[in-house]
Amino acid sequence: MLRSLRHLGRLWVIARHFAHYDAFFLVEAHPAGRSAARAAGFLWRPHKTVKALRPGVRLALALAALGPTFIKFGQALSTRADLLGEQVAADLSGLQDRLPPFAFADAKATIERDFGVPLGQLYLSFDETAVAAASIAQVHFAVDTAGNEVAVKVLRPGVEAAFARDIDVLRWLAELAERHAPRVSRLKPIEVVATFAESVRVEMDLRLEAAAAQELAENFAGDATFKVPAVDWQRTAEHVLTLERVAGARVDDRVAVVAMGVDPVAVVKAAAEVFFKMVFHHGFFHADMHPGNLFVTPGGVIIGMDFGIMGRVDAATQKTLGEMLLGFLTRDYRRVAEVHVRAGYVPLDKSVDAFAQACRAIAEPILGKPIAEISIARLLGQMFQVTETFEMPTQPQLLLLQKSMLLAEGVGRTLAPQVNMWELARPLIEGWMRERLGPEGKIADAVGASIATLGKLPRIIDRVDAVTADLARSGLKLHPDTARAIRGEQPGTSRTARWWLWAPWLAAAGLLAALLLR
Repeated sequence: MLRSLRHLGRLWVIARHFAHYDAFFLVEAHPAGRSAARAAGFLWRPHKTVKALRPGVRLALALAALGPTFIKFGQALSTRADLLGEQVAADLSGLQDRLPPFAFADAKATIERDFGVPLGQLYLSFDETAVAAASIAQVHFAVDTAGNEVAVKVLRPGVEAAFARDIDVLRWLAELAERHAPRVSRLKPIEVVATFAESVRVEMDLRLEAAAAQELAENFAGDATFKVPAVDWQRTAEHVLTLERVAGARVDDRVAVVAMGVDPVAVVKAAAEVFFKMVFHHGFFHADMHPGNLFVTPGGVIIGMDFGIMGRVDAATQKTLGEMLLGFLTRDYRRVAEVHVRAGYVPLDKSVDAFAQACRAIAEPILGKPIAEISIARLLGQMFQVTETFEMPTQPQLLLLQKSMLLAEGVGRTLAPQVNMWELARPLIEGWMRERLGPEGKIADAVGASIATLGKLPRIIDRVDAVTADLARSGLKLHPDTARAIRGEQPGTSRTARWWLWAPWLAAAGLLAALLLR
């Protein structure tokens, strides 16, 4: 009750902004939602300028007006084409996470509080003007005490408390939705909010971002096409992240890329291969690959930035995705359907043939386009839209992956609209599929499974030793029902039958005695 009362004030603000931007369409399918929309519409009239806008644009404006938490949540929802529809999801993907910078004095106070020393002991110089500012942090250029140029990311003051408050409101609304709108439960709103909360928690501890950057750098050590700025761990703490300063053109700035003498098609090919390696070789991918986080050097190297949102894909999911991709590329829709069922994405009681038909209906209009216009990310997005028909549970890791693919495709089309980035990477894709899905891959999987089973043997042996020791100390204890059954206290049990009931226990006792007396 107290929790509900605490959130009502924030809910009042949310309702006001949703009414101003006529963005209640998300909840109008439910009677309570319609009533709330009518009441809010009576209290607050929509802005005159929003009536002609698409619903997704109106929702994006409402979320932007509600501040940092809701901007981030809108970006997370942009992956949910299954929930919002493709157009609304696309409109939300344009939400820009840009806020006015906070004062240099606050940034200085945060750094000195985290390290317990004056700013001058950490940096020879520190630019007071931020070069970028977002909802969670802002970035300043500086020079460390060794004379190296660095970029320093500093957490926004008060952001942790603000996010905690708003996430608790979102969690409360998700719980209400699952309780009072059973159809919503398939979409796992509580789990979606929990996933969002976890991603925000990671973003707000800059040590975790530093760890992600270093892991990604190690994965691409020696790779000539992709670089991650080095982490300065001595100047990194919970609220401060110091990275090597890098320079280059934004990856979506075709004019600047060409002016550096770099072939845009080569950059798109490299970007596709980098993304493929992240997902299918390392199982650890950059999940926020928008143009502001990717730069290109004069040598054609792609530089990644901002590692607060990362995704992981385990070996089983890698294989499932590979088989799905192969099925779509070869137009083998039954194989696609069988992969979904085998992976548990589609319930066993659903018709494989019907799901294969749905896959065909989704894929043919997309795969039938000219090669430069084919969007694998759009294909995945439309697949999520059939989830309700086939009662498919939400797969958060695939939603994050689809968002990343969509961003990567957008970059590719900006740089080289005449090519398809996945087609450029096709030799890499086919090689991986032969390796993982061919005979060699199946043998490797079988060997891996055997090794995993063998790895459990020491624990099994330890458990047997523990049980044996316990028996040696306390003797063999039987449940009263078992003892009565052994004594033959069951109607109709003959003396001979009772003897055979004793036999296994006598054999077990003899074996135990032999083990204990060795």
